Amino acid sequence: MTLGFAADPFIRWLYPKPDDFLKHFPRVMNFFGGRAFDHGSAYRNADCTAAALWLPPDVHPDEDNLLACFEETVAPEKHTALFATFEQIDSFHPSDPCWHLAFIAVDPVRQGKGMGSALLKASLDQCDADGRPAYLESTNPANLSLYRRFGFEQIGVIETDEAPPLFPMFRPPA
Repeated sequence: MTLGFAADPFIRWLYPKPDDFLKHFPRVMNFFGGRAFDHGSAYRNADCTAAALWLPPDVHPDEDNLLACFEETVAPEKHTALFATFEQIDSFHPSDPCWHLAFIAVDPVRQGKGMGSALLKASLDQCDADGRPAYLESTNPANLSLYRRFGFEQIGVIETDEAPPLFPMFRPPA
């Protein structure tokens, strides 16, 4: 999954140096989406070149460890913008229980071959079977058209003066 975020605008704003990105981003993924493993909602394709971490309704990121990780690993001059971003994320997250797509990624050498679409369809089938909506924050505007093809609608923009924008998106159950 780390490879899939190697050129992500927001994540690389957090960790512009390759060694910092490779060292710290896996911890961020674990704290933000790792609880998907505990709940059977981590998905991957057969050769592990595409994966998604979904947080089921009423399951949330490990916010205490995530914030501590950011405080320790992100440059201090970015903290104000980063924490303002997270305050805005909280304001867009649906109040009713929903599935939350924490991360979806495809190995860059395999992108554009439909793997992300196949993985997204399979995981959204689970959301639909559950009768619950889905929510995500896209950190990359290049991915918005993919999410729209699967019924997500952009519900705002999360912006600060310094950080790249994020795009909260919502999808009602099919």
